[in-house]
Amino acid sequence: MNPTLESILNRKSIRKYTSQAITPETIRELLTAAMSAPSACNQQPWHFVVITERNILNELSTIHSGLQMLAEAPLAILICVEPKLAQLDFFWQHDCAAATENILLAATASGLGGVWLGINPNGDEASQRIASIVNLPQSIVPFAMVSLGYPAEVKAAGDRYRPERVHSPGRW
Repeated sequence: MNPTLESILNRKSIRKYTSQAITPETIRELLTAAMSAPSACNQQPWHFVVITERNILNELSTIHSGLQMLAEAPLAILICVEPKLAQLDFFWQHDCAAATENILLAATASGLGGVWLGINPNGDEASQRIASIVNLPQSIVPFAMVSLGYPAEVKAAGDRYRPERVHSPGRW
């Protein structure tokens, strides 16, 4: 099977990790993949915060139940946007989402597990706490976080293809 397609089909949300550290080279590969994502008008409005400090990961894990796995994760990458870099401000969400998915696919290809942790970029209380904990400048807005590590759980790949969700124009 094509290795790219294999990574796509085998990517699963992994929330349990071993304590094995992720090397700086692997982190750079993940960030290179993120920054290789497509971006509207090549605006690349993203910034990435690499979080390996146990005390910060533990504090982030207490914000709400959707972030609990950070207490075990050796790494999290916070995907942020700098809105003033977005020439087309209504497309930066697409840019950051593509970068986030590239991190997850690169992680799968590297033998890592990860999970996309959504963050409300409209500045709710959780988003503000995250920004405060990682000391983001006010001009930078958190978009998503990816929890990463070597998997301590196995999830089988499943077939998610649903032909009933495929349509032709006007044929539902």
